[in-house]
Amino acid sequence: MILQALHQLYARLQDDSSYGMARPGRSIQKISFRIVLRHDGSLFEIQSVEKDGKASVQEEVLGTTKPSGPGINPCFLWDNATYLLGCNLTDSDSDRPRKSFEAFRDRHLSAENDIGVPEYSAVCRFLEQWQPENAAHHPVLQETATGFGVFQIIGEEKYVHHHPVIQEWWDRHSQNSKSNEGEVLGQCLISGREQVPIARLHPKIRGVPGGNPDKSLVGFKPDAFKSYGKDQSFNAPVGIDAAREYTAALNDILEGPRSGRHRFRLGDSTVVFWTERPTLLEDVFAEFALNGSKELDSEDGEVQDAGLRQKIASFLGALRKGIDGDSELASDDPDRTRFFILGLSANSARLAVRFFHQSTVRQLLDHLLEHQRHCGIERQYAAGSKNPDPEWPSLRLLLRQAAREPKDIRGGPVGGGEKEKRQTAREPKDIPPLLEGPLLDAVIAGGLYPPGLVTAVIRRIRADRRISYPRMFVIKGYLVRNLNKEVPMSLDINRTDPAYRLGRLFAVLEKIQKEAYKEQTGNYMDKTIKESYYGSASATPLAVFPRIDRLSTHHRRHLKPGRKLFFDRLIQEIFEPLDGFPSNLNLAEQGLFAIGYYHQTNAFYKTQAKEDI
Repeated sequence: MILQALHQLYARLQDDSSYGMARPGRSIQKISFRIVLRHDGSLFEIQSVEKDGKASVQEEVLGTTKPSGPGINPCFLWDNATYLLGCNLTDSDSDRPRKSFEAFRDRHLSAENDIGVPEYSAVCRFLEQWQPENAAHHPVLQETATGFGVFQIIGEEKYVHHHPVIQEWWDRHSQNSKSNEGEVLGQCLISGREQVPIARLHPKIRGVPGGNPDKSLVGFKPDAFKSYGKDQSFNAPVGIDAAREYTAALNDILEGPRSGRHRFRLGDSTVVFWTERPTLLEDVFAEFALNGSKELDSEDGEVQDAGLRQKIASFLGALRKGIDGDSELASDDPDRTRFFILGLSANSARLAVRFFHQSTVRQLLDHLLEHQRHCGIERQYAAGSKNPDPEWPSLRLLLRQAAREPKDIRGGPVGGGEKEKRQTAREPKDIPPLLEGPLLDAVIAGGLYPPGLVTAVIRRIRADRRISYPRMFVIKGYLVRNLNKEVPMSLDINRTDPAYRLGRLFAVLEKIQKEAYKEQTGNYMDKTIKESYYGSASATPLAVFPRIDRLSTHHRRHLKPGRKLFFDRLIQEIFEPLDGFPSNLNLAEQGLFAIGYYHQTNAFYKTQAKEDI
């Protein structure tokens, strides 16, 4: 199913010139230098192709991705400096550069009579005359030799391999050699075509970080994968053409000129997505997954492209109000247009598929709305604040709530309060593994939220005592969807759950402590009972609450009579339905405890804001 979807994507990308999809028998490569020749084949100059500050440019060349491995595999009219010039600046004593150059030279000389154009003959004369030791006289190779190079004739705008006659010869050569490429003929499982050459090895995938940069999406090695004596990929037949095409499509959305539209990193997974035809969703989904509505809630966002900001605004507006009517999404035919998302990760040997999901655009948007309904909770810092919480937290932000605590600039663990200003960005390695797929499944397909995410979030709260909007967003979604609990958006004084009430009570006792300290000293507290007691209070209330209640009695003596009466009544209201303190709270109850604390604390700040006005 994955291969069929990518194969269909190939046809779409080929029809869209903005993608620069390579034509059959060709590939897009990063070219770092060019060898400029005179018409007689003598060398004019070796030049860097640096452009707009980039050390390489994307260029369509003849042939597919360069094979990996120890063999000698010369490309045609392009390659690295080892093949083009016989030099290897990192291993000058090796005999491999000479053999590589000779193989490259012999391949091109053998085709000269068949091609028969002056530009190609100039390349052949150069290859006959060139001495590899002369590479040391060209400093530009110090920076570009590890990249790929091409040939150009002085005074010509295009490279030699662009010549129409050479292009036609390559097509004929490729067609004639296809019948010899496949050792086995059969029916292709992707295209359905019969009696086509079957790929023994599938082309390499680029652009997925981790281990070897070039890996296959499909591969067979151990004998256990043999069926009826069919080795390697012959027991799951995919035609050579189909294998090249699905690989070309995946490589293009991973690292092609428009890859940023289709790819993002989530945890340690590389996520690619696409729709079967161009849509607004495809334009904004990567930004939505990485930043949510942050760019619209704050003027300090990272997106500077006004057009993209407008598209994100249109997308979010359609989510809130519905995708029919005048919405740009309505023109995308959401009921029929299919959406695909694929998660990949890599190790030293291969690619691993973390997840794959397909649906229609409407189904995806319906699930996004359901995700917001289940997780949505009042924001700690609403729109208009200096640094507001996003209405739609991004997938990346939600995953980071489970990350291990980073280190501050002095190497110590980051705590709450002012220390948060020194907090460094969490990295994928800090996030517990294997959470990206289940979280994406919950958000875009309506699955259950991963319990491991909630467990990690609650563990982080107990460790650093930071009870924030994104963390409450995660906990509320888990309680509502996974456990079928009703959790309010904001403070619910009628809710009688012991855990929720105890969370509210803890917030009240902390507020009393803060106000009493300010009355005594005129300053604000940096460290409250939350730093000392939150973790144990949320897990084993009976062991902690009697003690902090006694402390609160002492604190209330320093309050003004009116505030003391207010807090006495509030504590009585909260504690009235409770039958003492439970000895312990399970994971779900600890989540309710955190939400009760969050709601009550937000209610205090709202009241304070009104009083300040």
